[in-house]
Amino acid sequence: MGYTALYRKFRPQTFEEVKGQDSIVTTLQNQIKTGRIGHAYLFCGTRGTGKTSVAKLFAKAVNCENNENADPCGKCASCLAAASGASSNIIEIDAASNNSVDDVRNIREEVTYRPTEGRYKVYIIDEAHMLSTGAFNALLKTLEEPPEYVIFILATTEAAKLPVTIVSRCQRYDFKRISTDEIQARIDELLRHEGISAEERSVRYISRLADGSLRDALSLLERCVSGLGDETLTYDKVLDILGTVDSEGFYEMLDAIRTGNITAVIRRLDDYAAGGKDMSSFTSDFTWYLRNLLLAKNADGLEDILDVSSEEAERIKEQGSRIEDPVLMRYIRIFSELSGKLRNSTSKRVEVEMALIRLCRPQMDVDVTALEQRIAELEKAIENIKYAPPSPRDHMALPKNDEEEQIPARKIIKKAPPGELVKIRDKWHSIVSGLPAMFRNMLNGSEPVYNAENGENVLYIRVRSNTVRDTLKQSADLHLITDAISEAAGGIVDTVFVSAENSDISSKLERIPDIKRLEEEITIPIEIED
Repeated sequence: MGYTALYRKFRPQTFEEVKGQDSIVTTLQNQIKTGRIGHAYLFCGTRGTGKTSVAKLFAKAVNCENNENADPCGKCASCLAAASGASSNIIEIDAASNNSVDDVRNIREEVTYRPTEGRYKVYIIDEAHMLSTGAFNALLKTLEEPPEYVIFILATTEAAKLPVTIVSRCQRYDFKRISTDEIQARIDELLRHEGISAEERSVRYISRLADGSLRDALSLLERCVSGLGDETLTYDKVLDILGTVDSEGFYEMLDAIRTGNITAVIRRLDDYAAGGKDMSSFTSDFTWYLRNLLLAKNADGLEDILDVSSEEAERIKEQGSRIEDPVLMRYIRIFSELSGKLRNSTSKRVEVEMALIRLCRPQMDVDVTALEQRIAELEKAIENIKYAPPSPRDHMALPKNDEEEQIPARKIIKKAPPGELVKIRDKWHSIVSGLPAMFRNMLNGSEPVYNAENGENVLYIRVRSNTVRDTLKQSADLHLITDAISEAAGGIVDTVFVSAENSDISSKLERIPDIKRLEEEITIPIEIED
């Protein structure tokens, strides 16, 4: 007999061997014991969580001649036929390739014949969401009232794509992701059975990388142990075989990103690529690392959820303390979007490099989070500015020329903006972000300004071009902007749109400052109008 993949070799043969689905297993066992077996079941859940395995196990159990405690005996003729795939009572259908109306009509014709041996004919329809609309319609009546000896089991990873009429005719069971601890325990059991030695850290890493799928975990394990011989499966070998990166590499890369060192970041990525690291795995793992940083920074006692040691948790918490939460969430958002792009990308490394450069250079982004990060960096830079002491030359009296008339310096008195405009300035980003996408795009890069010469209670919004200004003025939904401005100001405010391209008007207007800073830095009279 040829080689058998681990996930097939160790497919559960009893309900006790099914991991992570205790409530579903208990319910199905009770139905078998009491004889209250349904005619249609719907098994939903992500890949590798045991849907097909439980369906096959259930089909064997209901036809077993000697089942005890609801488990198939594995010795009777029915069980042996099911184990070898030769049972005429268990019909498996792949809906991905058998999804037409004719395929369903064949099923309808077959169910009219009683099983030659055993009690039930069980139809297991895998990837049921792939059936065509016509096939679903053809299946409806049979699924609702099948013969008493027929059981349908529909398995799908995308239950939302099934028609409601199909779902309502089935007993639905949602298979949850399997915990890392349960996957690790199962892998340890299989390694002992196969006589393979492995470090606990390596098994733990494979269990976490599987992301709740036991089948994925066994596939990853198979890649790692192939050709291992008598050697021990170490953590470093797992990283090397799977093409992934350890947390130390992520720690160093994030520090380089935080300081904006693009050269160091790209060189680090080049080292990963040269070592055969997979870009998709790198993206997924780095996103997970950033998630751990965010959780460790904001909550204590989550080592079990973070799936890291206490020492590692303290280390990433220390690194996370040097990064603001909005910045960290921006990193996670960019890399989460990157994961979706890489699925269909032909230049994965280029996509990753572009994303890393975006992390280092927030000025390349125009979203609110990036702008907030840039503002925070500017404020920090301003606080660190050290003014040089005045030069003695500045205090030297200039010689008077009796023939020259001393002309006193002209004081330019500016009026402070009204309080309503200051409120609008403080809330400008939130005002813009709450508008429809069309207005958000047009107001990208805009700023609220005022006339400092007369201090009138008029809000001028400076936009980037004459085209944007004219489009806003002619918009039928302009009231959405003015209403949001009035709500922020606490009253109606006259609003005028001006273009940055019109230097004659734009040059006469000034940014609306922060009143507190204005009072501290300007020593000339300020008039405040309420």
